[in-house]
Amino acid sequence: MCLILVGWRAHPDYRLVVAANRDEFFARPAQPAHWWSEAPGLLAGRDLEAGGTWMGVGRNGRFAALTNYRDPSQQRPGAPSRGALVRDCLASDADTRTTLARIAAISAAYAGFNLLAFDGHSLAIHESTTGHIKSLSPGVYGLSNHLLDTPWPKVRLARERFAAALPDLPDDRRLLALLRDDQPAPDAHLPRTGVGMEWERWLSPAFIRAPGYGTRCSSVLTLSNDGAVCFAEWTWDEAGRIAAEVRHRFTVAAPPAATAEHTRTP
Repeated sequence: MCLILVGWRAHPDYRLVVAANRDEFFARPAQPAHWWSEAPGLLAGRDLEAGGTWMGVGRNGRFAALTNYRDPSQQRPGAPSRGALVRDCLASDADTRTTLARIAAISAAYAGFNLLAFDGHSLAIHESTTGHIKSLSPGVYGLSNHLLDTPWPKVRLARERFAAALPDLPDDRRLLALLRDDQPAPDAHLPRTGVGMEWERWLSPAFIRAPGYGTRCSSVLTLSNDGAVCFAEWTWDEAGRIAAEVRHRFTVAAPPAATAEHTRTP
């Protein structure tokens, strides 16, 4: 993912609420969120080039999502895919901090990343560039391609809109609207991450439209206090139009059968 908004016990009816955008080159193939046949109980999209995922949830209520850390000077050609780390979190049977500590021990082998993990009871983040593991208190958080809550314009604005939209749940239309905001930030407010000003402008909104690159999908995940999970995902084409939509519903700790509303492909 390249933008993740998280509400952790920030709503009286929901333990966890996530709204996120995945940005990637359009030439890189991917599969929308689905139940993985070789990993029963894992619901996630899949990067068909490296085989990993950017965000997923387990039937047991575990959640994980990852953003890349933007710093062209620290590129690591040949490094292993970071998408495998999300799957490792979801497959773990340890608590959040223990799971992230195991990953932190090997994270130097990967290009920079931030990994959010939730075990059903606690939420934490590992920032590979600092080496830190932080347990998060209840609240609203924003994460892009820097450290947690770095006040980039899109993070600051999206976090404010996310908090304002939480009372509308279970209606997720305002959450989707904030993920679809493609208004660039003013040049004076842009970060300087080493990619050049043209790319800083293209990457500054929540919803990215750049040559050959952009927001590929938007996701909204809710986990209610009674264990009900809804995972909605919208896939976008290169023109920013909807290409597909899926919506999965299940209950944590329920029998294996789950209902999924696989939706339209226009």
